[in-house]
Amino acid sequence: MRLGSRVSAEQMRSMADNSTEKQQKQRGRGRGRPFEKGQSGNPAGRPPGTGKRATQAMQLLLDEEAQALTRKAVEAAFAGDSTAMRLCLERVLPRDRAVEFALPPIKSAADIAGAMGRSPRRSPAA
Repeated sequence: MRLGSRVSAEQMRSMADNSTEKQQKQRGRGRGRPFEKGQSGNPAGRPPGTGKRATQAMQLLLDEEAQALTRKAVEAAFAGDSTAMRLCLERVLPRDRAVEFALPPIKSAADIAGAMGRSPRRSPAA
């Protein structure tokens, strides 16, 4: 269709129908999903073992040098390198540490409000 040309009502309706059909087809797939659910471009999937070779090669190299790399990171941390310090501490300290604090006994829903008003940093005897 050229710019400036007249479009008949029938042509407009046909274009709208085509657009609607296309949208309805794509609606089930979602944005960025070119294939229908359960049907990809490669139904057999990736063959086993492929794509792992580079990872396995890097793992072998790192396994041989793991002690030297660790020693170097610790030395850099002791020399004052803050990134090396963070790296070493992240490996030493647990990520999710439990925080312990005392709560009064809760026997009903009404007791929860009293427990929530209490600061976890204060001890119950204070």
